[in-house]
Amino acid sequence: MGQTTIPAVVRDAAAKFGSAEALVDGSVRLGYDQLLERVQTVARAFAACGVQAGDRVAVALPNTHHWVFAALGALYAGAALIPVNTRFTATETVDLLVRGRAKALVVAADFLGTDRHAAIRETGAALPDLATVVRVPLQKPHRPVEGTVGWDEFLAMAERVPPAEAEARADAVGPDEVSDILFTSGTSGRSKGVLSAHRQTVEVAAAWADCGQVTADDRYLVINPFFHSFGYKAGIVVGLLTGATIVPQAVFDVRAALKAIERERISVVPGAPTVFQSLLHEPRKGDLSSLRLAVTGAATVPASLVRRMRSELGFETILTAYGLTEAVVVTMCRPGDPAELVASTSGRATAGFEVAIEGSPGEIVVRGPNVMLGYLDDPEATAKAVDERGWLHTGDVGELDAAGNLTITGRLKDMYICGGFNVYPAEVEHALTELPGVRDVAVVGVPDERLGEVGKAFVVGAGLTEEAVIAFCRERLANYKTPRFVAFLDELPRNASGKVLKRLLTEEKA
Repeated sequence: MGQTTIPAVVRDAAAKFGSAEALVDGSVRLGYDQLLERVQTVARAFAACGVQAGDRVAVALPNTHHWVFAALGALYAGAALIPVNTRFTATETVDLLVRGRAKALVVAADFLGTDRHAAIRETGAALPDLATVVRVPLQKPHRPVEGTVGWDEFLAMAERVPPAEAEARADAVGPDEVSDILFTSGTSGRSKGVLSAHRQTVEVAAAWADCGQVTADDRYLVINPFFHSFGYKAGIVVGLLTGATIVPQAVFDVRAALKAIERERISVVPGAPTVFQSLLHEPRKGDLSSLRLAVTGAATVPASLVRRMRSELGFETILTAYGLTEAVVVTMCRPGDPAELVASTSGRATAGFEVAIEGSPGEIVVRGPNVMLGYLDDPEATAKAVDERGWLHTGDVGELDAAGNLTITGRLKDMYICGGFNVYPAEVEHALTELPGVRDVAVVGVPDERLGEVGKAFVVGAGLTEEAVIAFCRERLANYKTPRFVAFLDELPRNASGKVLKRLLTEEKA
């Protein structure tokens, strides 16, 4: 592969792809050569602010060109990157900044109606390590705020540092140094900081690009948030490695996405199944003839969705994949796999991973060079997650077929016991996605005096009744798996990574 650090990959992309379009964000259109120049400028600006090699830089921005420049510039300067979930509250963000000992923060001054930095200040939290705050105005003109610098001011600081210093820093970055600390989504308790090395970030992105056969001819709409490995590693870094054009979308808006697909001749659209459900649901789709590759993943990707994505959206290749923050991408389907395999499995091992099923009910464990380095300042949690033989315990339950294709059947923590039988909600959800009218579904266990727990299905859809949903399940599932209750919602609560927040559903389970 050659390049095994992010700075080397950025330089290599400029050398290989030159003025070919690297990034399109509104009126900003940059070639790979110009992207390298911007990254070098930001690296010098961070150096001017006192950021040293090995320091941490936090980025709390939506998917914009600023995120790309800030993140790659921090890595080029020898710092480690802490992407911050833009949906986090100020308290959650402060927790990350404190635990990550962030030296600098690049933050949106105005996003979704909130001044992120003002909210952080209002917490009154002491942030002794945080020496620099760069406020990025996304909608309104910048107004100075004491103790912070604006984006243009920040870029101007680069003049204080000679270009040779930034290049020397980039040269000094080693493949085994920490490139990023991604915090888990915290769906089950406090989030944990996952440490990855430069070589790991590069290798998983290269494996993803290889499975999707991504090339410099592709134009890639990045809907997945950059703060998530799907948007950053399988998005930005994939672009750098292949020469594909990255077109970020700050907030998923189905009509804006369809316009972008037509205007920019988008060929690659990864996303959660709900993204494709939304695209299919929209009556006016425009010209989608440029679409080539869709990559999705979840415990439930209905076969009917795969078929409709082919016939109605025109994707020639649809791949499902399985990953987690601690390993990024573990398995993936390959072009040419039949639709049934794509719908019913998450494909085969990639990126040097071994995949096995351990114990009963069958936890998915993975091992290989791209398993995380560990959790930030938490050796106990690291030892619990990665055993002495190097196997990462994912907490997911699954099965492997003879060819090594992985089927996810649920989460250990989501499992409930009905009348002495284990029920995995993913299996019930998968069945329900085949019921016409169901757009989205989540199943949780709720207390029952006689059976211990029974299923309750939360359904997003039209023209359905509780009786119809239960009757549909009875025809397809064992009695103990059939939900006893059904609630209809306008949408399921999800975190920014697209995962359903089942704890919010269990809180209203009556």
